[in-house]
Amino acid sequence: MRDHRSRTASYRECRCRPAGPPVDGGGRISRISGLRHSEHVAGVRYEFTAELWRWASRADVWAFVRLPDEASDEIRDVPRLRAGFGAVKVLATLGGSRWSTSIFPESAQGAYVLSVKKAVRAAEGVDIGDVVRVGIETLE
Repeated sequence: MRDHRSRTASYRECRCRPAGPPVDGGGRISRISGLRHSEHVAGVRYEFTAELWRWASRADVWAFVRLPDEASDEIRDVPRLRAGFGAVKVLATLGGSRWSTSIFPESAQGAYVLSVKKAVRAAEGVDIGDVVRVGIETLE
């Protein structure tokens, strides 16, 4: 299994920081069990590592990453209009690729999942089973 980390300049390992100078686009960054999030005007940004996995229900290859439970709980707790299947609009980042999409819960109380399309996987040289660093920013 290969380990692919984000190559974006905004990523920095950090420890929990109290409110202080703006970091990462004016947001406050903290660490929650290995999860980073940064509050922005548009929403909240989360960065995490996760393994790419295949959704077995489809004949074609659909690859996903599962958001950490803490991030999923935070996203679920924010009042917002939900699209079909409880989807939440996000801006996703993996390596140098950035795209607008939606995340949705695996089940009613399950963690949110993000689909990583084939074009992104090819551009970043990643595949099923690889561990990747992903960023998402809620847009609602």
